[in-house]
Amino acid sequence: MRPITPQNNKGIWCLTRFVPQRYKAVDARKIVRINTGIRVADDPAGIRAYEAVQALNAELEAYWRGLAEGRPTAPVTSENAREYAARLGLRYQPVSASAAGPVDEILRRLSLLESRGLVDEPKAVAAILGGASRGKVALSGLVKAFEAEEAVTLAAYSPNQLRRWRNTRNLAVKNLMSVIERDAYIDELTRDDALDFRDWWKERIINEGVDVDTANKQIGHISAMIEGIAKANRLEIDLVFKGLRIDGGGYNQRQPYTPEFVQNHILAESALAGLNPEARRVVYVCAEIGLRPVEVVNMTENSIKLECDVPHVIIQPEGRVLKTPYSERHIPLVGVALKAMRLQPKGFPKYFDKSAALSACVNKYMKANKLRPETRLTLYSLRHTFEDRLTTVEPPEKIQAYLMGHKYDRPKYGSPPSLEQLQVWLNKIAFRAPTSI
Repeated sequence: MRPITPQNNKGIWCLTRFVPQRYKAVDARKIVRINTGIRVADDPAGIRAYEAVQALNAELEAYWRGLAEGRPTAPVTSENAREYAARLGLRYQPVSASAAGPVDEILRRLSLLESRGLVDEPKAVAAILGGASRGKVALSGLVKAFEAEEAVTLAAYSPNQLRRWRNTRNLAVKNLMSVIERDAYIDELTRDDALDFRDWWKERIINEGVDVDTANKQIGHISAMIEGIAKANRLEIDLVFKGLRIDGGGYNQRQPYTPEFVQNHILAESALAGLNPEARRVVYVCAEIGLRPVEVVNMTENSIKLECDVPHVIIQPEGRVLKTPYSERHIPLVGVALKAMRLQPKGFPKYFDKSAALSACVNKYMKANKLRPETRLTLYSLRHTFEDRLTTVEPPEKIQAYLMGHKYDRPKYGSPPSLEQLQVWLNKIAFRAPTSI
């Protein structure tokens, strides 16, 4: 698309656009002309006008897209009013500040509204004259507002963890807005809106086989964000999503591989030869010592201790948060895991902070090579196999919980199990390693 340039209309620079063919069904005008409010005499080269036209054009394009997608204009919040004012070359200020300021400034802003034909545009009025409520949060801005409130907690997240945090909540909001067919301030949401959202999920569970836990997570995300924002801004609003959890969900236990299958097939000579070296060695580590795949790929050189009496790895929060507080632990390296880590002394740079990509790669390979005899068997299933292998040798409950990174349901006294103690139990269940690692 060619750059949009300002046009001289009776001595005022303006944006002039023919309505594109793709938007003619939603905008009956043939030509759209919007004044910038900048006189040609004041800006003869159109330098300031060029920047203003780009901002106006972006707003126009967004308006057309919204019409085409059936989206209403988003509610006016102080956040989007401030952004809009900045595009117009103004500093946003609330009504109270405007009223206390010079009369000339109010008149200038009124003149700007009129000259640009924006008197009937709520966002423009709020941006130029003030009037957006500071406590108002629209659904379209909910995730951004909640992220600001959770900034301290989220500061510990890795980039990928933060991306996934945002994506899950943005999807929940997108689904809610689709169901209630509008954007809305959170204090204007009704119990009927919440029940409609819940009913939509129930229909999907029945008709599409969607997992109940997926529905409950989205309902929970919406509820938690609204409650968090309400608490932070001292808003007296009805928490209409509270108590709407759908019954019937629950943890779906992953199916474990049998130890025999792991030894005779996954650890067979050349069984994983077609995987890239890093992915292959992650599988070996997961199979042998039961770490979560995400724990393996995010180890760094600081957490890999090979030159000591008991070679081991340390699962610790380095640039990311762990799944639970109990996940932080030290695990001896034995068997095929030790051989694999000797070849990866600095970790797994190809998959660092990319555990989903690693799992997708491995699961695809294992399916293609008949290493997933049942669809429920995945890379993560090796962790459950590890727990079954531990159970067969009957270690103390504290040892088993520690190796798994699980909560030990007794008061926490003394030190964690030593590396030597853990090594004894891991050697009892160690696999026979393939020749090529």
